[in-house]
Amino acid sequence: MPNKISGADAMLKVLHEWGVTHIYGHPGGSLDSTMNALHNQQDKIKFIQVRHEEAGALAASASAKLTGKIGVVLGSAGPGAIHLLNGLHDAKADHVPIFAIIAQVPTTKMNIDFFQAYNEGPWFDNVACWNRTAMTAESIPKLVDEGIRQAYKHRGVATLILPKDLGWKMIPDTFVSNAANHVEPIYPEPNPQSITDALELIKAAKAPMVYFGIGAKHAAKELKEISAKFKLPLVSSVLAKGIIEDTYPTYMGSTGRVAPKTGVELGFNTDLILWIGNDVPFSIFLFNPKAKVIQIDIDSEKLGKRHQVTVPILADSKKTLQALLKQGEELPETPFYKAALANKENWLAWLNRFKHSEDIPLRPEPVFEVLNQEASDQAIFTLDVGNVNINFARLMNLHDQQKWTTSGQFATMGYGVPAAIAAKILYPDRDVYSLNGDGGFAMLMEEIITQVKYNLNIINIIFNNKTLGYIEAEQIDDTQQPVFGVDLPDTDWATIAKGMGAVGYTVYTLDDFKDAIAAGKESSKPIVIDVKFTREMPFTTEHMYLDPSYQDPQKVASFIEKYQATTLRPFSYFLKRELGESRDDFNSAMQNVFDVITTPSTLSENYDQKKKEQDQIIPDAVSGASEY
Repeated sequence: MPNKISGADAMLKVLHEWGVTHIYGHPGGSLDSTMNALHNQQDKIKFIQVRHEEAGALAASASAKLTGKIGVVLGSAGPGAIHLLNGLHDAKADHVPIFAIIAQVPTTKMNIDFFQAYNEGPWFDNVACWNRTAMTAESIPKLVDEGIRQAYKHRGVATLILPKDLGWKMIPDTFVSNAANHVEPIYPEPNPQSITDALELIKAAKAPMVYFGIGAKHAAKELKEISAKFKLPLVSSVLAKGIIEDTYPTYMGSTGRVAPKTGVELGFNTDLILWIGNDVPFSIFLFNPKAKVIQIDIDSEKLGKRHQVTVPILADSKKTLQALLKQGEELPETPFYKAALANKENWLAWLNRFKHSEDIPLRPEPVFEVLNQEASDQAIFTLDVGNVNINFARLMNLHDQQKWTTSGQFATMGYGVPAAIAAKILYPDRDVYSLNGDGGFAMLMEEIITQVKYNLNIINIIFNNKTLGYIEAEQIDDTQQPVFGVDLPDTDWATIAKGMGAVGYTVYTLDDFKDAIAAGKESSKPIVIDVKFTREMPFTTEHMYLDPSYQDPQKVASFIEKYQATTLRPFSYFLKRELGESRDDFNSAMQNVFDVITTPSTLSENYDQKKKEQDQIIPDAVSGASEY
């Protein structure tokens, strides 16, 4: 006669067989049977008690992003379940597997208007690829097993609603999970004719480039070889940062609002894009619409989704790049390729002018230079959402085994601190940094208590500029409306952190920051570093005015003065040089711009006045959002 086991214990047994080691959540009365099972099996699965279920779901999502393995979270009936939704939507948007355990009142109290008794199923229909309610205790292990399989298959969220009493009921301990049968998929080989067609396009192109996403995460070697053999500059999606080290000469960074200038400009000047494993929604705005596209993807639904495609290749990115390398001939450098390298050199030289700045409030460049120097080769960075993404994308030089994660397509604020908890639990021997604006940090900063509870040495950095900077920039640059609703109080985050049991530092100078990082690395406790940060917005790549040969010289002058960009040149400047074309028109127009900047005028006064007006809180303004 088989041994008996409770329904909740059977659930955890299946999770353990699938390799689950941690479950995030917050207890509740409707979770009593599950909490009892977690107590019984605490030597196999650790329960991480968060302060808010949203943080638990975000931590589970971050766990899946960092490892590729399923993350697990639980929420109590009613409000606890609702709180999970934000983190679950993050997982759905970034296509990672999550299993969510949703508590329900006992079956005898369901559907009779009882306390915290709701029809929870419809709440999760939109976020879940698989959404079920257990009807018998005997079905629980089978449902858990099926939910995990579906989450992996669809790279999405599976939710199981579990009535409290079913978790207590004893059932035969006979179920065997399918975990041992879970194998990585074998992706298709490319069609040989497609390889031939692609190589013909690459050979004929005058301005070809690579645009790769996280679908190329296992093909870093091939990406470099493709770039070297066919002379293709490399541009990535934002989330694909780190696949190739940032210092690699032909890697231009990402493209879009958060990206460096180098990657943005190429997209508008290319005539051929080798588009690899990438489904970024903003791509529809970022490339020459007349450019030809060779698109490589394992999902046929993605082919042609963001840009008209000339050669679609339904195949594995690594295998396809290997086929192109094997069959293709080495090509000479094009003016486009040379111009891209020169443009990157010019951009980096401009950035380097500021990396030792001791301006107060602190600029981003020196702060990130310290992080570049002090973070280990295995450091993990968890980013909140906002201007911190811009500065990280442009200034953090990822290399070796470093990892990072953020809320990508869903872009929820509050991600940085919970994600850092997941990172440190998964990789206890690595240094972990959560990077946050003061707006995002305030949303879920109560999770510093969680870091303290589990004694997690995480260095939490807050770029405290007293504004929702990303939105402020949209209001100024995109909709050109009064700045409204974005100001934040000057909060003493270090003192608050100390009250929670963490170690807090307030940073005003570059030396302060260096000292705080050094102390944080030596500590065993959670660290909160409140950096008093500049309110000046990052260099905008959406509204660049750098070429007076066709742009309004007054706007160019204002732009250059605002960003201290007298040494920056547009990509067109370097392209003309490589093509052997005259740059006399540009040089003459640029001299006129410099005359405007250096001649006593009202330019600086006008800019200062405009900034002063924008900093005011103007009532009754209409809210605006970015064009994108």
